[in-house]
Amino acid sequence: MTITLITGGNKGLGFETARRLIKLGHTVYIGSRDAERGTKAAEELGARYVLLDVTDTDSVNAAATEIMQKEGRIDVLINNAGITGAYKKPEDITVDDIRQTYETNVFGIVRVTHAFIPLLRNSESPVIVNVSSGLGSFGMVTNPDTLESKINSLSYTSSKSAVTMLTVQYAKGLTDIRVNAVDPGPTKTDLSGQGHQTVQEGTDAIVRMATIGKDGPTGTFTDRKGTIPW
Repeated sequence: MTITLITGGNKGLGFETARRLIKLGHTVYIGSRDAERGTKAAEELGARYVLLDVTDTDSVNAAATEIMQKEGRIDVLINNAGITGAYKKPEDITVDDIRQTYETNVFGIVRVTHAFIPLLRNSESPVIVNVSSGLGSFGMVTNPDTLESKINSLSYTSSKSAVTMLTVQYAKGLTDIRVNAVDPGPTKTDLSGQGHQTVQEGTDAIVRMATIGKDGPTGTFTDRKGTIPW
């Protein structure tokens, strides 16, 4: 049985990813900082709930300890939790605005990954999937033909660029774990509130990378259609 942890799994892309992976036979832990919402989502899906706030080191470590005691490992870590952050004109963005966004979108990934590497290394086929965005792709945001080039969100876009670089560096350093970044694409969820894709389409790349085999890729950046530019 594949054991999977999804951060921010109580709604949106995380919820749909959990639903699809459970259907494929995974035992899924939904990590959420809201116990009521997380428990409700887990009950609805047939998943397991673990209290996990990616911005709180003690919370993350406690979640890792809990799952280690119950399962002894995880096979797949999906770093999905994220926030849009402050959407202001560039001249109005402050360090505090950036810090708040990075605390979840960037530092949260480092915090969770660090805590769960020991559990992943107890797996025969460990995988990490980092949910990034085409809005963090230099190639996408500088291409005038893309939707991504029309959006100017200093804190969010730069945080997602950081996610893709984290992915590359983790992939280079954690040679025993396959680490990949994915772009869900423009999917309408309660996070973005806009997009033309269905939630299922938005999770296609996540599910694909969560189910790669032992010889699967590492250090890649893809969406549901394939490789996208860094």
